[in-house]
Amino acid sequence: MLKKLVKGNEAVVIGALVAGCDAYYGYPITPASEIAHAASEYFLPLGKVFVQAECEIGAINMVFGSASSGLRTMTASSGPGISLKMEGISYLAGAELPCVIVDVQRVGPGLGNIGPEQSDYYQVVKGGGHGDYRAIVLAPASVEETYRMTIEAFDLADKWRTPVFLLTDATLGQMMEPIDVRQEPTQRSEKPWALDTKPESNNNLVTSIYLDFDDMEVHINQLHDKYQQITDSEAKAEVYGADVPDIVLTGYGITGRMLRSAVDLLKDQGINATLVRPQTLWPFPTKVYQQVVKSGVPVLSVELSRGQFVEDVRLSLPGHSVKHYGRVGGNLPGLDELVEQAKLCLEEAKNV
Repeated sequence: MLKKLVKGNEAVVIGALVAGCDAYYGYPITPASEIAHAASEYFLPLGKVFVQAECEIGAINMVFGSASSGLRTMTASSGPGISLKMEGISYLAGAELPCVIVDVQRVGPGLGNIGPEQSDYYQVVKGGGHGDYRAIVLAPASVEETYRMTIEAFDLADKWRTPVFLLTDATLGQMMEPIDVRQEPTQRSEKPWALDTKPESNNNLVTSIYLDFDDMEVHINQLHDKYQQITDSEAKAEVYGADVPDIVLTGYGITGRMLRSAVDLLKDQGINATLVRPQTLWPFPTKVYQQVVKSGVPVLSVELSRGQFVEDVRLSLPGHSVKHYGRVGGNLPGLDELVEQAKLCLEEAKNV
């Protein structure tokens, strides 16, 4: 085991190598550039493929080709670059090709700035590209979790033959924390469908095009049968705090991590709070929310956007009071600010 102090972005690359990633294709963009930089430093000496593509569109299409051959493949970017990759991501989903895509979120819309935000939620969790598809989305809250979820992402991609997103942000990507680097067991699947130099693959076909309407309908329905299996088996969340809460706090990524500290501060002030932090954003851990949030208990949902994540919280808790609090522009809420919002949420619930 090696304990190493790294940025979250570098932890992505180390996790990818531990997972047996074969190839990285990308294009640098702040605040995700260290992923490309670290990949260029680590991949080539280990006999792996590293290509800085001419643009984000080129990179995602290289991922398509590499994944078609059965290689464990990844790319990374931030919001504007993910936008450019979306057509290719739709093709990857349609062709059922496993790969890992990292989005280190920054402020938008447009060019925005390089501060932390969580406003890519709709883009990544709800699809983004054209067509009727889904992608698994993992949401770490620390550098260590970023490292471990990257390993998990490759296993999930192979298991389900699907693109998997790792959704971080400028804070998690740039902050430095220690990680424990060790040989981790991975579940590398056989890929008899892949296109390679073996004669057995001569008749394999990797495609997302079905010109016959009925064939296309069958394909889409098969995809959604798979998505239902993923929903039933892969959704997960961290639950932290009181067994019988006065209030439930929820958020993902860096805001979820901050809310964990808010739970502790509220306890010191005599308020029993519980945190629900989704670790998968799709599939969304609806059942966890329904188990934790009892009738009459208010919910405060916090995110770095004007209200994207909160929609899924409300869909999971019909009939419950769910208050949204968000900061944008690259601003993070302070801990005292979160405690105050929780108290306001409690007060408002009492007055209803």
